[in-house]
Amino acid sequence: MTDLEARIDRLESLDAIRQLPAKYALALDMRDMDAMVSLFPADVRVGKDASGRQALRAYMDRTLRSPFTGTSHHIGGHVIEFDDPDHAHGVVYSKNEHETGDEWVIMQMMYVDDYVRHDGRWFFARRLPLYWYATDLNKPPIGDKKMRWPGTEWVEGNFHKLFPSYAEFWARAGDHGGPVPDPAPLEKFLETMRRGAAPPKVKVRAD
Repeated sequence: MTDLEARIDRLESLDAIRQLPAKYALALDMRDMDAMVSLFPADVRVGKDASGRQALRAYMDRTLRSPFTGTSHHIGGHVIEFDDPDHAHGVVYSKNEHETGDEWVIMQMMYVDDYVRHDGRWFFARRLPLYWYATDLNKPPIGDKKMRWPGTEWVEGNFHKLFPSYAEFWARAGDHGGPVPDPAPLEKFLETMRRGAAPPKVKVRAD
């Protein structure tokens, strides 16, 4: 592949990957489980003991029936970096609304994604959801515990836990006074921000 061909391939891959979260949101909101699972490879892992699109479809079908009666997912900023021509990773924001019986729950979150290309087509390899808050539309969340679904107690989300900078910012009184580092290397922006932080443990919801 020439340099020009590689650059064109990268641009086409970026566009294909950016389409994945939008397609995922539409498929979830329209409850098209076949369309949703088609965004994952055929051997997608589902929990610890299952794999495959049929297993994922069955899991999501169950999850999206209760407590949800309707959802609307709004996709925000999307950062994508390549590991090699067929593997990439990224972070994408999502603001979601959920109809849950007589309450509307709003949620702010991000997905930490891995992407893989099989036979010329890009798929989600993995989606890790990190939540900041979830609450009734008319009950703004205050304090550390910002996650609450109808009939449950308030709990802490994990929206900021992948990136050490958030806790460090609030742990100091002002600017740290050190030198400004050089910009992150190409394809290393997210890795630089994470600084080796391990993914937090997440109780996954169907979002």
